[in-house]
Amino acid sequence: MGKQFDLSQVLEDLENSSTLDELGAVAERLRNALKIDNIVYHWVDGAGDQYGCTTYSDSWAQRYRERNYHRIDPVILGCFQRFHPVDWKSLDWSGKAVRAFLQDALEHGVGNQGFSIPIRGPNGQFALFTANHSCSDAEWQNFIAKYGRDLILIAHYFNRKALEFEQNRRPDSPRALSPREIDAMTLLALGYSRAQVAHSLSISEHTLRVYIESARAKLGALNTTHAIATALSRGLIVV
Repeated sequence: MGKQFDLSQVLEDLENSSTLDELGAVAERLRNALKIDNIVYHWVDGAGDQYGCTTYSDSWAQRYRERNYHRIDPVILGCFQRFHPVDWKSLDWSGKAVRAFLQDALEHGVGNQGFSIPIRGPNGQFALFTANHSCSDAEWQNFIAKYGRDLILIAHYFNRKALEFEQNRRPDSPRALSPREIDAMTLLALGYSRAQVAHSLSISEHTLRVYIESARAKLGALNTTHAIATALSRGLIVV
């Protein structure tokens, strides 16, 4: 796993790509050069549509979409809340549904190690770039120490190029949150429970739910966690 590779050539290949298929070909060459199992560029938009390129098997990609795994995937949910690269071992894999998802992934050839880089762009655009492999923790840590910085640079080149030739995937202009929606999202971001937020704002939990759902719709968020992360990344709330 891992060997010297020509970073400048990878960046040049990305610069010369003009279709999603060509971007996928760069991902395959990078995977082969690094001698790891998978490279993935993944975007989940506000409607839940899956977009990107992956060296995962077609059967796993199809299964992931059909089962809407993006709604419980700790990598996606965890990275929504972070701005820095994430080692999969730092995420919460304890839930029953999540453990079943992980077992399903392993059976479909997904490696037990992962390094995912959250990428935020215009109007709250969110994507992930992931390196994935099967190996021991010690081997993976050595790999990340050696190639982590290069992968971060490559991730942002991937995203920039994808935005260039997939203009229709750019998010709509953001809609402003109301003062009450900002108050609710800020308190949730601070770790308040819904009951505590409702009490603090002197409203019912039903009314709070209306504010949260309205904020989610405006932000194009998959869930409340995604809405909070998006609001934070756009500077709509400050904690």
